Amino acid sequence: MRRDYRLSLPLALLLAGCSAGHELARPDIPAITRYSSNAVPTVMEAEGVEQRIASGEIAERWWEAFGSAKLNNLITEALKKSPTLEAAQATLRQAESLSQAKEGSLYPRVDAALGAQRQGINGSKNGLDGGGKTFNLLNASVSAGYTFDLSGGNRRQLEALAAKAGYQRFQLAGARLMLAADIATTAIGQAQLTGQITAMKRMLTTREEQLAITRERLRLGAASSHEVLAMEALVEQTRAALPALRHQLNQTTNLLALLAGQPPDTVTLPSFTLQDFTLPPALPLRVPSELVRVRPDIQASEALIRAANADFGAAAAKSWPQITLGATTGSQALTTAALFGSGSLVWGVAGQLVQPLFNKGTGAEKDAAKAGFDAAAANYRQSVLKGLREVADVLSALDNDARRLSALAAGDGAAQGQLAITASRYQLGAASYLELLQAQGEAEQLQLEMIAAEARRLSDSVAFYQAMGGGRIIDVGK
Repeated sequence: MRRDYRLSLPLALLLAGCSAGHELARPDIPAITRYSSNAVPTVMEAEGVEQRIASGEIAERWWEAFGSAKLNNLITEALKKSPTLEAAQATLRQAESLSQAKEGSLYPRVDAALGAQRQGINGSKNGLDGGGKTFNLLNASVSAGYTFDLSGGNRRQLEALAAKAGYQRFQLAGARLMLAADIATTAIGQAQLTGQITAMKRMLTTREEQLAITRERLRLGAASSHEVLAMEALVEQTRAALPALRHQLNQTTNLLALLAGQPPDTVTLPSFTLQDFTLPPALPLRVPSELVRVRPDIQASEALIRAANADFGAAAAKSWPQITLGATTGSQALTTAALFGSGSLVWGVAGQLVQPLFNKGTGAEKDAAKAGFDAAAANYRQSVLKGLREVADVLSALDNDARRLSALAAGDGAAQGQLAITASRYQLGAASYLELLQAQGEAEQLQLEMIAAEARRLSDSVAFYQAMGGGRIIDVGK
């Protein structure tokens, strides 16, 4: 028997065209070798504390670089108890389950059915003798069906769901990173406010002593009422700053409790001072090409590109033919005893080929998927640019933090020197107590600014780890 292969080649080309293609080009990201046109500082020193920036790997628990056991414990507990992370984990499980459910479309479907019905017929209705008859009809069958994924539509839908699950996975990693960074930044903010309140109280005490001396000088005729009023205004201005600082401290403490997944009145929440933290001596810098592969937000945007690409492929596949095969075997009888007998066997085989000819909505659906891909590609490019900008900003901030702290430290050294000289002159009777208090007030004002500068340097170090994407994604159960 001679076989005719004339249809083989066109059929093979048709099936190959169905299963391949439906791909859109990923957006090109320009090769970037540095974060800023300015040179990145490699060594930053302030108050004798040196901080280096060099290439290296970021630890999974990067917050331990700040040397605070209280911070480490708080973040560890928050990662277990945070409702925000619980919601992100549940969303991830949902996306993974939807992806697994879609995998069923790649396999045949097999169903078993068992049925029973009681029927009554009347032969006289059709002109037959015998009158009415009532009987039972029992059915037992197994059916199988399979739709061939010639166009790759099912696989593309499964690919889209898997990419969306990946997106949720990166969202969870980003939420973990943000939570750890927010807790560290809030703890440093609490430490700053605690230090500033203490310094402000000392400053208020000093200025109250200055006011008392000025009033005494007025009584003795050595000062004017104008000086007293000016000093009173300065004292009350200093006193008025304290409630605002206390309010900020209360807000910061409440925020810290919220981030830790605890109510605001939790008594076990730790309190932080700047002495609880150590400035990380080395900050590991990732090159831009590695940053785009590690930052959770960029990876999440890339996952959405894959999902949009797969959605486009699934929409395009709807225009191709679809072949479905089905088979059923079972038994049918009037009694239970005869249901599985040899004479009760029934079976059927069916096949179907469907070629869409006209469906006005198919083209629009494909266009919508293409637009979704374009939006995902634009968002991806924006995520990359946003990440590069954040790194450039934090590198600039770290450099200027060190410069500002160095300048304040130099000013503080001068103020302390002036205070020491004034104290010596006061001991020798060459300076008044008022002059000593004035020198002390100037030194305390610089201390207030020093506290803010030290906290800013620590906070920007936290921002550096966050901008770098933190450690690589670890098991969410850890």
